[in-house]
Amino acid sequence: MTAADGASYLRVLVESLTRYPDREALVAGDRRLTYAQAGDLVSRLQQVLHAHGVGRGSSVVTLSPNTPDVLLAQFAVGLNGARYTGLHPLGSVDDHVALCEDAGATVLLAHPDHADTAAAVLERAASVGTVLTFGPTEVGQDLLALAGGVTARPLAVPATSPDDTVWMPYTGGTTGRSKGVMHTQSSMVQGMLSLAADWGLSARPRYLASAPITHASVLPVLPTLARGGTVVLNRGFDPEVWLDTVEREHIDYVFVVPTMLYVLLDQTDPTRHDLSALDTILYGSAPMSASRLGEALDVFGPILMQGYGQTETLAVGTVLRKDEHDPVHRPDLLTSCGRATAGAEVEVLDADGAPLPPGEIGELCMRGGFVMNGYWRRPELTAEAFEHGWLHTGDMAVRDDRGFLHLVDRKKDMIISGAFNIYPREIEDVIAADPSVSSVAVIGVPDPKWGEAVTAVVVARPGRTVDEDVLKAAVRASKGAHQVPKSVLVVDRLPVTAVGKIDKKALRARYWQGMSRAVN
Repeated sequence: MTAADGASYLRVLVESLTRYPDREALVAGDRRLTYAQAGDLVSRLQQVLHAHGVGRGSSVVTLSPNTPDVLLAQFAVGLNGARYTGLHPLGSVDDHVALCEDAGATVLLAHPDHADTAAAVLERAASVGTVLTFGPTEVGQDLLALAGGVTARPLAVPATSPDDTVWMPYTGGTTGRSKGVMHTQSSMVQGMLSLAADWGLSARPRYLASAPITHASVLPVLPTLARGGTVVLNRGFDPEVWLDTVEREHIDYVFVVPTMLYVLLDQTDPTRHDLSALDTILYGSAPMSASRLGEALDVFGPILMQGYGQTETLAVGTVLRKDEHDPVHRPDLLTSCGRATAGAEVEVLDADGAPLPPGEIGELCMRGGFVMNGYWRRPELTAEAFEHGWLHTGDMAVRDDRGFLHLVDRKKDMIISGAFNIYPREIEDVIAADPSVSSVAVIGVPDPKWGEAVTAVVVARPGRTVDEDVLKAAVRASKGAHQVPKSVLVVDRLPVTAVGKIDKKALRARYWQGMSRAVN
């Protein structure tokens, strides 16, 4: 199948659910569904949702941990021609209300664990008129009970346009108010083709999703189903449960964010488990330090693969393949995000939109059919994001002589201290190499002399003591005196966003309160 075949996301979905009726499609704890059972439930959910006004152009949001029901409801929403948005289970009521109203959501699908939150959203969000729940609660109606009362029909691909929005995730909001990202029938198919080509899925994958399937963790799901594989869902990430699941279910493919890997390395002993089936650990969504990546390679072996992308690109962009993770012969590549994924155009551009030669820092920009159709109801921000005909990622990068890309930092995270442009990630990589450090974030804080003072906020590894002087000396030796942190703060934990990224916006807010602007 190629994009030229005119295939839509929904056609791939229907074909995936009907091609292997007797194979195991979904697993969650003791619950196991074949493809036929999954397809029947999708059909019944689709009919109930249609009866509640879910049709082409409407908006549905979900609030649930990872379960088969919420995943299949997402498919049912799409087959009704509506767009789907997932609310993060750890988000606040205020954030949920704002997102529902921004998206124009009329229906909220909620897990019973979140019934109180769903009731609050129903009361406060003007657009939401209906709550359906995945089980009996005191709010709304029981969606599963309603679905049990209808007869499944053969799944059919609805009439749609390639430009119809089918999935509308919201950006994490680490650099400002979250924005709805419009992904269409066309972009979803193009993204899946790129992922299937370059993300290392086996012929019949067994994929474990432990990170929320409201975000990047959902992306390997349909390529897995398209190959007749099995998707195993954990309700959330618990390191011991994760290891037990990989062993018990013979998982060969997982997606993790760096903070999940850090927990596995610091709080568990993976060598106590039989992980012999595990063939690929795909990591992404946030930068990972080279030293911690080296530790992961020592523990798990040469099975790590990095995928770099954004919500705006369906996480498609670049890939650093397993055989390119070579700390002995190519240690420099441990700080690389790899090279362009199949079907992706990736360039490092200057401020005028011109490509830069190797060795020069510019903004990483992308083009391709997998790129979003724009930000929902934000035409000005859409135009800004697509300046010069490229999607601007906001990430500063440099390309080496072999074509490998290295992220320098987020454009908005750059620190200006004493007229020097300082990229925090370069300092973070040095500090993270210290054996006492579990994780680190470097930010700029207001300073009357320097404008911004470089400040390192560090979490110590269990049983270790952080030596501020040692860390400063390491940065001085590696990056020069002007990049040495003016202070090193040791904390119990770093704030993270709902999708597991270190939340520098929240971290900086502690120091910039009362300032008229976030520069000094």
